[in-house]
Amino acid sequence: MAKQEKELTVEERLKHLYNLQLTLSEVDRIKTLRGELPLEVEDLDDEIARLNTRKANFEEEMTALKKEIDEQQENLEKAEKLIDKYTKDQDNVRNNREYDYLTKEIEYQQLNIELAEKKMNEAARKIESIKAEIERTQEALDDNEHVLAEKKSELDEIVSETRQDEEKLREKAKRLENKIDARLLTAFKRIRKNARNGLGVVYVQRNACGGCFNRIPPQRQMEIKMRKKIIVCEYCGRILIDPALAGVSDADAKNA
Repeated sequence: MAKQEKELTVEERLKHLYNLQLTLSEVDRIKTLRGELPLEVEDLDDEIARLNTRKANFEEEMTALKKEIDEQQENLEKAEKLIDKYTKDQDNVRNNREYDYLTKEIEYQQLNIELAEKKMNEAARKIESIKAEIERTQEALDDNEHVLAEKKSELDEIVSETRQDEEKLREKAKRLENKIDARLLTAFKRIRKNARNGLGVVYVQRNACGGCFNRIPPQRQMEIKMRKKIIVCEYCGRILIDPALAGVSDADAKNA
């Protein structure tokens, strides 16, 4: 914060603070024009990222299953070759022991073939299921990307229309902040952040706080009008000013 050349009066500080409030309220109004669009765009970006990750995981799983099928196909072919070999060897055995041994090896390789076929069939079914999931995920991706493009276009249009005004308001707010002492500015920002409508400074309306509408005692109102010290609402914590400082007549304040 820029160092002040002279000590500002309470009235001057309150005036700068109220002007800052008006400026920031205009920035809030511009943000309201954008509505929930920025959050919707962010949510859609997150959902698209999630769907892309989901699709990539499915594709990775499908690649692994295809590799499994290739490996089992190799095992099957290897078993078939061994069966052919053992069958031919049976014609040249020298005794029953060798024949029985070859017969068991053939049976073992037949079991290997059955196991390979089973694993291949299971992997093929999983691949078909994953393909369906990938297709559904892609459809969701296409839908979300289409909606995102529309939302971004809408948001870009609103931002384009309001960017210049917002930049001017933010520059004005920065100049005003430099005129307000650090402690008061920090307190104002804290109050504004906690206030539902973003109002940190309000003027007295109908003998009540313009923020929470709780009644302000006459003595307290008199102190506010004197502008000798910073006074906050004892109910909501907002900084209070008199209507005249806000450029509002007493009659208007009573009818507000």
